[in-house]
Amino acid sequence: MPLAIVTGSGGLVGSDSVRRLVESGWEVVGLENDMRARFFGPEASTSHVTGELVDSYPEFRAIEADVRDEETVRRVFTENASMLELVVHAAAQPSHDWAAREPKTDFGVNAIGTLNLLEATREIAPSATFVFLSTNKVYGDTPNSLPLQDLGRRLELPEDHPYFRGIDTSMSIDRSTHSLFGVSKAAADLLVQEYGRYFDMPTVCFRCGCITGPSHAGARLHGFLAYLMKCVVTGTPYTVFGYEGKQVRDNIDGSDLVEAFLEFHRSPRSAAVYNMGGGRESNCSMLEAIEACERIAGRDLNWELSPEARIGDHRWWISDLGEFQRDYPSWKLTQGIEAILQQIHDVNAERWASAPA
Repeated sequence: MPLAIVTGSGGLVGSDSVRRLVESGWEVVGLENDMRARFFGPEASTSHVTGELVDSYPEFRAIEADVRDEETVRRVFTENASMLELVVHAAAQPSHDWAAREPKTDFGVNAIGTLNLLEATREIAPSATFVFLSTNKVYGDTPNSLPLQDLGRRLELPEDHPYFRGIDTSMSIDRSTHSLFGVSKAAADLLVQEYGRYFDMPTVCFRCGCITGPSHAGARLHGFLAYLMKCVVTGTPYTVFGYEGKQVRDNIDGSDLVEAFLEFHRSPRSAAVYNMGGGRESNCSMLEAIEACERIAGRDLNWELSPEARIGDHRWWISDLGEFQRDYPSWKLTQGIEAILQQIHDVNAERWASAPA
């Protein structure tokens, strides 16, 4: 039986990876230390997700470990070296707001943790596929220089613009404001590429926009669709930061992203990089997302607009999926914004509404 190591196995992408891999005949070892609870508060804890995975899948082993702990990382890799074929690195400090509070913690988790995993893979299982969950924040605020038009409910590129179908990896990551989070993830992204090229390892960076799904915890600083729906259901006030709520994001369901991981593993390359998200098939502005959540939940959101945008935030982001689809033509998106939001509501609404204030 092949074995995969999944970091951040209690998070959205990590847990979706565990489920899909186990159900496909893999044994999975998860590294998780529930730092989400520290980052975003107890309501963002992943401990219950880890418990559910352990209870549901005998083929899954959860190990409490911090990716910054080089000794523990090497021990886990060494103990599983004979069957290890895939590393899915989804553990991260994922918020640019939080990164400014503790830059050393942010860089340690995102950059040093990634280096520890790459070194363990290179020395112990160099033929294992290394999948890294990167971010579109490696491009900094360069997308904000695009000539966007105001269409009333959203900002949009002219149809004749080269990036209209989505931003591809030709966009520079230089000469821009990234946020400290964007910098730590860019450092990790470049490390993953360099290990692929320099050591001829099968590695890939998926530079994702917004990733979502019904198992997303939905915290104020991370996971905006899930948190937005949670605020609608519970009556919690919500703040939209900047751009009159017309900023656009593409959104991909975690399960579709995991399918991209598996497609890459079936035919891996060295130092691959792809922008990955909902693309033209699954995107919305903040105003459009609010309207959709209100329609699905059947109640209004109590929200306000802050004129100040977050540092390094994007006015418009839609990923060009063409590069990945050309290399892996059998992969496709299965869910759009409406279906994603409906699932988030149906799975979580009763629990959110009954939770103590």
